[in-house]
Amino acid sequence: MHTARNNDVVLAYETFGQPGGAPLLLISGTGTQMLIWPEDFCTALAGRGFEVARFDNRDTGLSTHLSDVPPPGWVKVMLRPSAAPYLLADMAGDALAVIDALGWPAAHVVGASLGGMIAQELAIRHPDRVRTLTSIMSTPSARIATMPTRAAMRALAGQGGAPATTADEAADRAVAVKKVIGSPGYPIDEETIRDIARRSFRRHPGADDDDARQRAAVIASGDRRRALARLRIPALVIHGDQDPVIRPEGGRATAAAIPGARLVRYPGMGHDLPAALWPSILDEICDLARPDRVEDRPRPGSGQAQQEERAGVPVRPGDGEDEHAAEETALSGDR
Repeated sequence: MHTARNNDVVLAYETFGQPGGAPLLLISGTGTQMLIWPEDFCTALAGRGFEVARFDNRDTGLSTHLSDVPPPGWVKVMLRPSAAPYLLADMAGDALAVIDALGWPAAHVVGASLGGMIAQELAIRHPDRVRTLTSIMSTPSARIATMPTRAAMRALAGQGGAPATTADEAADRAVAVKKVIGSPGYPIDEETIRDIARRSFRRHPGADDDDARQRAAVIASGDRRRALARLRIPALVIHGDQDPVIRPEGGRATAAAIPGARLVRYPGMGHDLPAALWPSILDEICDLARPDRVEDRPRPGSGQAQQEERAGVPVRPGDGEDEHAAEETALSGDR
């Protein structure tokens, strides 16, 4: 475990793969620690020639928690964005601090959910430090596709009760949420979910205020579409067509905003990264990052480049998915 610093914020990070590989930074979602990127996923990326780094966002895990700053309510932040303790721009500064600490001139940046928003902000503010941008299950604005389904809202709101007091209780809660917001087209990996939840609890039990400060940053940071339209960076947008937390429109809006962006939609995928889709997702990231693609940037003034859209990996009956999951999880979503 290593640390980087962005002014008073200390970021915990760790790496996979050999130094000298193509630098790739993974950015996590709301309230989730770096562990949400499983070791096997990170190792698979490293095996494809990347030097991979994952880190705890501020207010999560072993990074700095701004516990002395009470979060404002979302209504207050909507009416007065300056009430937010920090913005996505500050969180992008944290990501840049990790890149700097690693000595990387620039990196391939991959973010999921909130992490996708941070990755977008990083590319907007420091385009020379982002070699490629991959935005997964995210959105370019807090006002686009961020109203979860009722079932997802109930599941996530259930996390707002008394904090878990044991690692096993945290694991039970994580499984319960994942059953609602995860991917209805793919079997749930309960063992991995429990393991990540237990280890996350031991690293830092977490607090609702942490989540609330991050969510305030999302609301206060506005709409990024105009700024994204000025990017000249190879970009990939991945979204599941069953995402109940950030609806599929979020992925479409992100891809539409970035010139030349490729949109990949996966049937049966919710607000998570089912292991069955990892090979395809890894292929997409590697294809984006190949050297000739990085040099082939969209030309300034080319306007909205045509977007390629592919329906990912189809759901196959008999792969272990719950036959009734699609009905019951019109419920679905993760952060």
